[in-house]
Amino acid sequence: MCVHKWCAGRAAAIIFVHNHPSGDPTPSKEDIEITRRLREAGEMMGVRVLDHVIIGKGRFVSFVDDGYW
Repeated sequence: MCVHKWCAGRAAAIIFVHNHPSGDPTPSKEDIEITRRLREAGEMMGVRVLDHVIIGKGRFVSFVDDGYW
C-alpha cells in the first residue's frame, strides 16, 4: 500500500484494494472497520477515498457498488 504518498499530501483521491486468499471477497468486520477509519483519515487530510475493493477467486467486492458505504 502506498499510504506514505497519500499521507504526504500528494494524492487527491485513493482507492484501496486487497485480496482475500480464501477466495471469498466478502468484507470482514475488520475490513469494514478499517475502511471506515481510512475514510475518516482521508476526510481530515482532504483526500477522497473513492472505494475499497476486495478481490477473491474469480470475483470481487466494491464497497461502493455493493452498498458497504
